[in-house]
Amino acid sequence: MVLGSILNPINSSMIAVALVPIGVALHARPAQTAWLVTGLYLATATGQPIVGKLVDRYGPRRLYLAGSALVGLAGVIGLLAPTLGVLVVARVLLGLGTCAGFPAAMYLIRRTGAENPRGVLTTLSVAAQTTVVIGPSLGGLLIGVAGWRAIFAVNIPLAVACVILALVRLPAAPPAPAREPLDLLGIALFIGMLTALMLVTTSPWLLAVAVVLGAAFALRELRTSAPFLDLRVFGGNGPLIATYVRALLAQTAAYAYLYGFTQWLEAGRGLTATHAGLILLPMSLLAIGVSTLSGRREGFRAKLLIGAGGQLVVSLLMLLLNGDSPLWLPVLLSVLCSLPQGLNSLANQNAVYYQADPARIGASSGLLRTFSYLGAMVSSAATGVFFVGGADTAGLHDLAVFLTVVAALLLVMVVADRSLGRLGRDLEVGR
Repeated sequence: MVLGSILNPINSSMIAVALVPIGVALHARPAQTAWLVTGLYLATATGQPIVGKLVDRYGPRRLYLAGSALVGLAGVIGLLAPTLGVLVVARVLLGLGTCAGFPAAMYLIRRTGAENPRGVLTTLSVAAQTTVVIGPSLGGLLIGVAGWRAIFAVNIPLAVACVILALVRLPAAPPAPAREPLDLLGIALFIGMLTALMLVTTSPWLLAVAVVLGAAFALRELRTSAPFLDLRVFGGNGPLIATYVRALLAQTAAYAYLYGFTQWLEAGRGLTATHAGLILLPMSLLAIGVSTLSGRREGFRAKLLIGAGGQLVVSLLMLLLNGDSPLWLPVLLSVLCSLPQGLNSLANQNAVYYQADPARIGASSGLLRTFSYLGAMVSSAATGVFFVGGADTAGLHDLAVFLTVVAALLLVMVVADRSLGRLGRDLEVGR
């Protein structure tokens, strides 16, 4: 479960240090190599709930094996790719192949009745955070030893390991009763809607396309007898919808801080990339510690309150930064940011485990990842707007005001959601 779940974050973070050498080798501009990042995000955001639905329908074994095989194929294509276009195809296949790991893990934890689900869920969260932290370092090491193609080739042995473990350990799905046909039209409308929404920053008219496709998707899902996403069930589960929105807000802040603040450290504060990375290091390491220590403890409300409150404090402190700020101030922000980074994602992931319909746990966990990636896209758009003239202090302050509003909304949502106080108790008593 851990190996399958970390394939996505490790591939998301390793590419950060490979964009420049790939651009040099394939004579591509930064705007073109950016599709190596966007392609994986698009494939993952749209593919997660679809693969999750298939996990609910056919069990984790088949989807996990198929996804692992796709990851291996992507590794081979990336190793041999002659052009940037082929490399983007490899990244899209990587995104689709890594969609199976997290929904399959959530399905197995829920269906097997784990005696300590919080411990297993914490392990998944910490493993993902750890791989995000070490991803750039691992990517740099691989590139230094064997060139940039090594960050694609490393997926081949990882995929082989996943296939072997799945064949040995994953249970075969029990015989299932006859099913109604899969809602292919609903899936197609969902893919179109989400793709248009995630690319709206490239062409504003895509927002209208997303709205039209979204309306058609909702109409289809409400009228068909076997919907891809039963909107009546999801729509009637207010706490689950609230968790998705919290995930979007939390990841908007997290990604904006990770990329926007980092850009300012280099362009606005004048630090080198190495020094900027060292300032972010306390956030990454402490976030892992926060997740590890808090993950096995009961309760959701307190974790989310501290996480949202910490993000609000960080956003307000960003308003104090300028080009002459002493280094201890950005270091302090990095330390404080470990609280939202370590608590928000973990609490929202665990909340979905308890809030989702057991029969839809795969699709529900996939949607959580989708909303998280939507948050990443919102943060990217915000950073582009506020840093349009460069990552200067004025742009950072505008970004800080935006993040303050996001953090305040997140805090209000946590305070208003009374269901968080009861979350998990009924399931634990039943077990």
